[in-house]
Amino acid sequence: MHVTTSAGKRLAALAALVAIATAACTGGGATPAPAGSGTPAASGPAASTPATSSAPLSGSVNIDGSSTVYPITEAVAEEFQKANGGVKVTVAFAGTGGGFKKFCNGETDMNDASRPIKADDAGEGVACKAKSIEWLELGIATDALSVVVSKSNTFVTCLTTAQLKTMWDQGSTAKSWKDIDPSFPDEPLKLFGPGPDSGTFDYFTEVINGKAKQSRSDYTPSEDDNALVTGVAGDKDALGYFGFAYLEENLDKIKPVAIDSGGGCIEPSADNVNGGKYKPLARPLFIYPSKAALERPEFAAFVQYYLDNVNTYGDETGYIEAQPDVLTKSKTDLAAALQ
Repeated sequence: MHVTTSAGKRLAALAALVAIATAACTGGGATPAPAGSGTPAASGPAASTPATSSAPLSGSVNIDGSSTVYPITEAVAEEFQKANGGVKVTVAFAGTGGGFKKFCNGETDMNDASRPIKADDAGEGVACKAKSIEWLELGIATDALSVVVSKSNTFVTCLTTAQLKTMWDQGSTAKSWKDIDPSFPDEPLKLFGPGPDSGTFDYFTEVINGKAKQSRSDYTPSEDDNALVTGVAGDKDALGYFGFAYLEENLDKIKPVAIDSGGGCIEPSADNVNGGKYKPLARPLFIYPSKAALERPEFAAFVQYYLDNVNTYGDETGYIEAQPDVLTKSKTDLAAALQ
C-alpha cells in the first residue's frame, strides 16, 4: 500500500538523514551511553552518528513491544538522544503481542518484535488495517532463545525437544522432574516463562508444542525477563526460557540447558546459531516502524541510525548479528519508504 505524504515533511526527513551521513563522513562520534535498565553500556560507533545542525531535531519517539528486543532498542535510544537532546525516545516492553495492540491502535511509532506480525490476526494485522496503519518489517538481529536453570541445579545439562514438550504442552500433567526423565530426582518442577502477550511465548510454544499459545498455564509468567531470571536463579528446581541476552548477562546466576532436537545436545551460542546447529530455537528479531511516523524527521533519523548501528548495539547487548542479506534488505526497504 502507498502512503501519500507532504513534500515538506518528506524533504525534512531526507535532510535529517543527510545530516547523519555528513557526520559520518566528517568522523563525528558519540560518547558511550550509560547502561539502561538491565542493558549493558553501548559504545557509540564512529559511523552514522546522528548530528545536531543549524536546525536540530526535536520531538518524541514512542516505542513498545518485545522484551527480547528491548535491550537493543534501549541502547540505540540512549545513544541517539545524547547527540539529539531535543528528541525524547521512550522505550517500553509490553511483549510483542501487547505492543502490537498499541501499535495497531496508533499509540506508538514503532513496535519491537521477536516474531513476525500476524497479518491476518484480528488483534494485529486486521486491527492495523482498520486504523489504516501501515508498517515496515525490518530484520535487525538474531536470537538464540535459551532454556535455563539455576546454577545450583546439578542434574540438568541437556533436554530433548520431546522432553520440553512434556514439560510445557497444554494439558501437561508433569509435576516432578522425575516425570521428565526417570534419572532426574523426584523434586517439584517449577516453571517460569513469558506471558501470553509475548512473542517469545508464541515462538516457543509453536516450535516446541506444535502451535502458538498451546501451553500449560500453571507456571509463573512475566513480560519482564529480568523477573524470570530472578525466579529461576533463586530455585534449584526451576526452569525457564527467554532471550539469549538475558542469559549472557546473568551467567553468574543461571546456566543454559543444551537442546537436543535429534542431532545431539547443542548449547545456545552465536557460533551454533550461525552454523545452523541450534535448532529449533534460533529466531529472527524485528522492528516495525509506522510508515506514517517516518514522515517525521526525528523518527526517520532514529530508524536510520538504528539500522546503521544495530550490529554494534546487538553485539554489546548480547544478541547475534543478523545475516548480511537480512540487514541489507532492511536498509533497502527503509530507503525506499523514505523516497
